[in-house]
Amino acid sequence: MNDQSAGHYSAAGFRTPDGAPTDIVVFTITKTERTGAKKALPFRRLEVMLIKRKQWPCAGMWALPGGFTREGETVEACARRELLEETGVSDVHLAYFNVYSAPDRDPRGWMISHAYFALVEERYVASRRTSDEASDVRLWPVEEALAMELAFDHRTILQDALERIRREMLTTTIAKEFLPETFTISELYQVITTVVPSFEEKNFIRKVTSTQSRRGILEEALDAEGRPAMSNRYSQRPAQLYRFTDYAPELSIYG
Repeated sequence: MNDQSAGHYSAAGFRTPDGAPTDIVVFTITKTERTGAKKALPFRRLEVMLIKRKQWPCAGMWALPGGFTREGETVEACARRELLEETGVSDVHLAYFNVYSAPDRDPRGWMISHAYFALVEERYVASRRTSDEASDVRLWPVEEALAMELAFDHRTILQDALERIRREMLTTTIAKEFLPETFTISELYQVITTVVPSFEEKNFIRKVTSTQSRRGILEEALDAEGRPAMSNRYSQRPAQLYRFTDYAPELSIYG
């Protein structure tokens, strides 16, 4: 815009939103050790963090955490600030996935919400705390949360976020956000199926370690003496440990 045009511009001629909030879908995978004499993988479940609102609007209803973008703050900075306030962590996978702008989505006015999803290890949300606007904060199994009547349009946001991470679980390496640095192939497979229950691949080990398009995603972990690192925590026999590399294959539907 040149100086002449700027002189004729007035924001008064345009209707601006009443607020620019961010809503954050915080996913984690909880782990419960199995009891019994035989070693087995723990029971894993995909859960989402919800807060119970204590102020109007939607007082008493469960909602996604979030807050309003401050003047001079970017939307992403707002999301990271809110995530830090809600979970106490900042260095996690946080990604933008959609905007929600229905005129009647919030009784306070025209609120255009920017939605992010965060993938957080269970240990970080174990000591979660409530904010000033919430009376409770809790992890809910995703399917239970989707069956609830959530505040605003948060059920739609949650459903969209779930579809997004299910797609990315099968096309990117975001599974590493739910795993320790080193893990067995069985643990990786269980994390994938926890997020995408319909996923089934009988030859998973062979495909993920040898298929040309996926080769390089994982590498065998070594111990301090340079030998293959093994673990029998969840199996009778020691299993090879792996770790993700920084390699990100370019997968195409055309080749």
